[in-house]
Amino acid sequence: MTDLEAPATAADRVDVLGIQVSVTNLDHTVATFERWIDNGERQLVCVTDMNALLHAKADERLTEVYNTAGLVVPDGMPLVWAGKKAGFEQMDRVAGPDLLERVMAEAAERGWTQYFYGGAEGVADELRMRFQDLHPALKVQGVECPPYRALTEAEDAETVDRMNSARPDIIWVGLGAPKQERWMAEHRERLNAAILIGVGAAFDFHTGRLDRAPLWMQRAGLEWSYRLYKEPRRLWKRYLIGIPRFGFGVLRRPPRAV
Repeated sequence: MTDLEAPATAADRVDVLGIQVSVTNLDHTVATFERWIDNGERQLVCVTDMNALLHAKADERLTEVYNTAGLVVPDGMPLVWAGKKAGFEQMDRVAGPDLLERVMAEAAERGWTQYFYGGAEGVADELRMRFQDLHPALKVQGVECPPYRALTEAEDAETVDRMNSARPDIIWVGLGAPKQERWMAEHRERLNAAILIGVGAAFDFHTGRLDRAPLWMQRAGLEWSYRLYKEPRRLWKRYLIGIPRFGFGVLRRPPRAV
């Protein structure tokens, strides 16, 4: 595997409805991870689609979390189109499942260590087995599927101790937006990992619990319609209300470079 392309300017961002989305692509994101791990930094990464961005826009605390994150990567073509409209032609989609898959391959090559936190019972362990089958050299330091209820203070402290004792470079958080972003914000000062990253449903995609849309639908920005077809009762409000909200919002407040 060749050396990763050095990050150009990780500081470039585009304001989309008040949320500062990073001007990045898959190669640039992975290269930024490499730099952070090599430098011993402690960073938070939000993998953001239209729905997550609307949640963040509506919550002042979440807006702060996003706008102080090391990267806010565009997991959704509407965010990519917003970036291109603001003049950033190099911006491209960084989908959570694609990023997870790419980083596992790089991690096996470079010795980066992982911790999987989230998903239903057994999901994180299945994820570990799947990626270690694909990449035998991959080092997964721990897996954990927390209960859906709130943890007690003692349970939370034990979780932090387990994670820090495992000494992962990257903690992957699969709790769904905006829960995972709130969790990362609450814990980033207590965890020593170089990277905390929330990847939503990526755990379920890679363990076969959810199907991804065909590639042509992903590239055309139609993945939402495939997911709506698969889960209409759960997702109808997210898309049939969220898409107009996002569209009208962008018309009123055009994306701009930060």
